[in-house]
Amino acid sequence: MSTHSFTEENYLKLIYALANRGTNEVSTNALAEVTATRAASVTDMLKRLADKELIHYRKYQGVRLTDEGERLALKIIRRHRLWEVFLVDKLGFGWDQVHEMAEELEHIRSDELVERLDTFLDNPQFDPHGDPIPTPAGHMPDAPSQKLADLLPSETACLLGVLDHSAAFLQHLDRSGLTLGCTVNVSEISAFDRSMRVTIPPGQTLFVSYDVARNLLVGPPKP
Repeated sequence: MSTHSFTEENYLKLIYALANRGTNEVSTNALAEVTATRAASVTDMLKRLADKELIHYRKYQGVRLTDEGERLALKIIRRHRLWEVFLVDKLGFGWDQVHEMAEELEHIRSDELVERLDTFLDNPQFDPHGDPIPTPAGHMPDAPSQKLADLLPSETACLLGVLDHSAAFLQHLDRSGLTLGCTVNVSEISAFDRSMRVTIPPGQTLFVSYDVARNLLVGPPKP
């Protein structure tokens, strides 16, 4: 039986996510800010994780996962994203509804259940938000990294994912008609605020703010 608490698992997942935003080491202050927790409480948790050899931690220095810590983090992320696919594809929930539910379900630790779930869902590669699902062997596939905000006028791309998973952001995309898989053509970029005028099928024109565009991940358009 696992000896890791739900809170410890959440910290491992968070450290993994923060480390993959550009630096391998994560500061205590960054963890405190994201979790809205006092730095002293974060330090106590980091000491517990270090005692279990799940992180490399030294006071006043950055934190990084050990090999075992990364393996566990990827297992948790895999469970979370598979449950999100199940909730959207099989139970009909909206992509703006499933994150909190998956936060609960990800702590079900049955490997057999997870692999049967994966098979039942036909081995999906991405979750409803476009995030890649780690493989059973613990490999994280490459995720799209180009943002809609990086495109130039007349360029075309396919919408592949989102960086902001908040319900408010996802609901805004739904109202706008911006869905994963749709083709986006940039018609114009404002020199004033970097907002975009874009066209999506079937010829609908939208105005996309810079804040929205920098949270949308894109790739080459479909042939």
